[in-house]
Amino acid sequence: MSITENKKAFHEYFIEDRFEAGIALQGWEVKAIRAGRAQIKEAYVLLKNEEAFLLGAHIAPLTTASTHVLPDPVRTRKLLLHSAEIAKLIGKVERAGYALVPLDLHYAKGRIKLAIGLAKGKKQYDKRETEKQRDWEREKARLMRSKA
Repeated sequence: MSITENKKAFHEYFIEDRFEAGIALQGWEVKAIRAGRAQIKEAYVLLKNEEAFLLGAHIAPLTTASTHVLPDPVRTRKLLLHSAEIAKLIGKVERAGYALVPLDLHYAKGRIKLAIGLAKGKKQYDKRETEKQRDWEREKARLMRSKA
């Protein structure tokens, strides 16, 4: 079940590979995510010292959350991946033009997971071509409905 999606990632990048990562969260963050107060639109993934981190994700704290913790909505969160997956990602990201982008935040067996994608940036003409293809599919479906 998806919590939030990063639709902008599919517009800006070609997604070549997907990985599922756990996230090291604090208690107030889990409560806020379950309340639907998470946003990954401007977020990105950074590899540093053979570890993966999520930067720029915004989790708005609940007003009823813990009073003894000072919540930081955009703190850097560690991603939990196997070392073999991280090694594979490091090898691919070091090549020119590749980036790691968060695709969606979802539940898997009761735990909050982040789907990250190995992405290659789109050029402007690629974005226009995708838009034309989407419009044609929409028009085709409209024509099929009108004939039926």
